[in-house]
Amino acid sequence: MESKPDTIKVSALHREEIYASHANLFVTVKGSSVISGNEAMKKAKEVNQLVEALTNFGLSPDVVHLQGVRIETASGTLLKSSSAIYHLKIHNEKLDQLPGLLDIVASQKNATLERIEWKYPEETARERGLESAIAQAKSKANKVAAALGVRLLGIYDFIENAYDEERPVPMPMQAMMKSRAEMAADAPSLDMDIQHSKTIHVSLEIWYRVSDFGNR
Repeated sequence: MESKPDTIKVSALHREEIYASHANLFVTVKGSSVISGNEAMKKAKEVNQLVEALTNFGLSPDVVHLQGVRIETASGTLLKSSSAIYHLKIHNEKLDQLPGLLDIVASQKNATLERIEWKYPEETARERGLESAIAQAKSKANKVAAALGVRLLGIYDFIENAYDEERPVPMPMQAMMKSRAEMAADAPSLDMDIQHSKTIHVSLEIWYRVSDFGNR
């Protein structure tokens, strides 16, 4: 074990819950034809139907990105009649629109929501957490030094650890989408509130160099 003479160690922890600022929806669309590149957004019938529904809802077509195409063929030969799975990413800046977007995806017969990727203002939160933890550690070190009758001389070692704790989605995504699709015929909109958060943890361990007892 490393020896750190003439030091005191203090620990500090900052926790802060932050909420998602935007999200990416990853959707697969089963198409009846194989079209690659940006042309798929207009010429692949099933993809174009989804894009049109999203633009009618108020989104820009630019927020829908084709990430890849998987060709499905039973014979092993690419034919005009071959089907394809289109992998799309839909960027959503306004989370209050998310329930409506889920309604749209659920209403598309050949579309499936695979997952939602939540995005957070985490860099700002980590910086804020570090500043808070440093202030805590400094205050604690001053109190410990005063109680011991020594003086703080400087920093011997500084260790920072930060991690995120994201709360689980309360309902499996596929089950949620299935229930929404089943209800779509009876209810035009489910008007559901969707919030997603995670907790930022910033912890510090700081070794302060201290004076001798008689050298305050």
